[in-house]
Amino acid sequence: MNKDELKNLALNLPQKPGIYQFFDQMNNIIYVGKAKNLKNRVSSYFNKTLDRTKTVLLVRQIFDLKYITVETETDAFLLENTLIKKYKPKYNIQLKDDKSYPWIVIKNEPFPRVFYTRHLVNDGSEYFGPYTSVSLVRTIVSMFKKIYKIRTCKLNLSVENINASKFKECLQFHIKNCEGACIGKQTEEDYLINIELIRKILKGKVGSVITYVKDQMFKAAEILDFEKAEQLKYNLELLENYQSKSTVVSAYVNNIDVFSISSSEKYAYINFLKLVSGKIVQAYSSEVKKQLDETDKEILEQAIVDIRENIQQGISNAKEIIVPFEIDIVFDGVIFKIPQRGVKKELLSLSERNLKYYRLEKERQRNQVDPNRRVNEILEKMQKDLNLAEVPAHIECFDNSNIQGTHPVAACVVFKNGKPSKKDYRKFNIKTVVGADDFASMKEVVYRRYKRLIDEQQPLPQLIVIDGGKGQLSHALESLIELGIEDKVELISIAKRLEEIFRPNDPYPLYLDKNSPTLKIIQQARDEAHRFGITFHRQIRGKAMINSRINSIEGIGEKSMQKLLQHFGSPEKIKEASIDELYELIGTHKGNIVYNALKNE
Repeated sequence: MNKDELKNLALNLPQKPGIYQFFDQMNNIIYVGKAKNLKNRVSSYFNKTLDRTKTVLLVRQIFDLKYITVETETDAFLLENTLIKKYKPKYNIQLKDDKSYPWIVIKNEPFPRVFYTRHLVNDGSEYFGPYTSVSLVRTIVSMFKKIYKIRTCKLNLSVENINASKFKECLQFHIKNCEGACIGKQTEEDYLINIELIRKILKGKVGSVITYVKDQMFKAAEILDFEKAEQLKYNLELLENYQSKSTVVSAYVNNIDVFSISSSEKYAYINFLKLVSGKIVQAYSSEVKKQLDETDKEILEQAIVDIRENIQQGISNAKEIIVPFEIDIVFDGVIFKIPQRGVKKELLSLSERNLKYYRLEKERQRNQVDPNRRVNEILEKMQKDLNLAEVPAHIECFDNSNIQGTHPVAACVVFKNGKPSKKDYRKFNIKTVVGADDFASMKEVVYRRYKRLIDEQQPLPQLIVIDGGKGQLSHALESLIELGIEDKVELISIAKRLEEIFRPNDPYPLYLDKNSPTLKIIQQARDEAHRFGITFHRQIRGKAMINSRINSIEGIGEKSMQKLLQHFGSPEKIKEASIDELYELIGTHKGNIVYNALKNE
């Protein structure tokens, strides 16, 4: 289909919730999206007002689209998540399943094994985690082995194999680390009681397990089975020690999920905390690479669906979810809350702190691989904010300086890769303009600067910044047009009062966020050009004043002054000369006149 056919198809889509799929020329799915209203959402891609560069690139590759309607928006969320995981479209974000984190698995088999793994298999087994500490996982699994004597072998302990006596007891049975299920010494029913207790511990319900163990210990003591009571007491101590090391938040908080998000230009970072019985039983952070300039809201919504519904992430059944801002997902019986104070607000802050450390670590790792990454990201953001054709690695900024039209000068400062390149700075005396005419002065300086670069075959900047408003901008543009390079460079101006950004042929100014790195670089270039220009103007004005003062000294003729200038080289040097040097050159009488005239200013 061409774009007009796609637009017509989009306009005829049903106004119902659903998902849509975009296909490229090779019939590959390149994007899957969800919508409350399919017609409105899909039609928006084919409007002429798209303001996201990456979205424009996506639309250019669309050759076909398909859709599926569903009953509710939540169904659309779930279906979208399923299709993204199945097809992995190019322009969809992908939550990374961080395989570096270990999980604890209860295997789906007779007499289930319990162990930790980094490989998740969708075979019906139960996975708990991910855990950020390998040593913690090892400690937990080791505790299970000590308390419940779970098997470690990989034998197929089916009823038929056990009844057929296919196995022999191993060393673990003889050293009392296993109850001997393989040889019929332990029933599966008895074994599964222990597995259920392990499952409760992994879900954070340690208190109920401790109560159960205490009860069994007292019963064993009542019937004088002191050996079993002693073993249960040992198990109880291990469980209480484990419980004391759990992160307790509040005894009044039960079964809550907490989500937070932080993002940069290219990446988003998500943190998930799971609380059961007042304790954090699961903490997980993930990184997402943005594909289509997705908002934090869009990314967090997908992450919540993915983490809660994907079996490999550990299904959550919490009835309350804490989030940093309003989201549009609806789960049956689930409440989303944005806390303003109290324990739940502290939980959100805890999640955000964890996320901050995770993000810093990820960025540190990337900076080690690419030291210029941060600068490149800022320049790419600048390209996007100003809608430039190229990344502005080379920026030049101009500023005029004069006082009531006297000694007009101009300055050009150069930034390369976001930093000042002082060896490339240039200063100009205004030659063709009489009086205080900023517009004409700007036109002259811009013309002279780029006429010289063209003549010397030097590279032109990607971006030219003019200190001033529309007037200075239009006169600078006239010079570029005269030189025939108006299409080869980008031109903007910045007005001081409101920090407005003006662009040629655009009547409306651009306002950037005051914390935007783009605005900060433009301001830095503008301020540096102003500083450099003011310094040059002071030098010129100072020279002129000294020249004027020397030439007007009564009693000193032209020949004497020429003699002094030839010897010292400049009026400033004459002013700095000692009286003995003046005596030697022009005699005692004239030397005293010059010395007193200049020193007493």
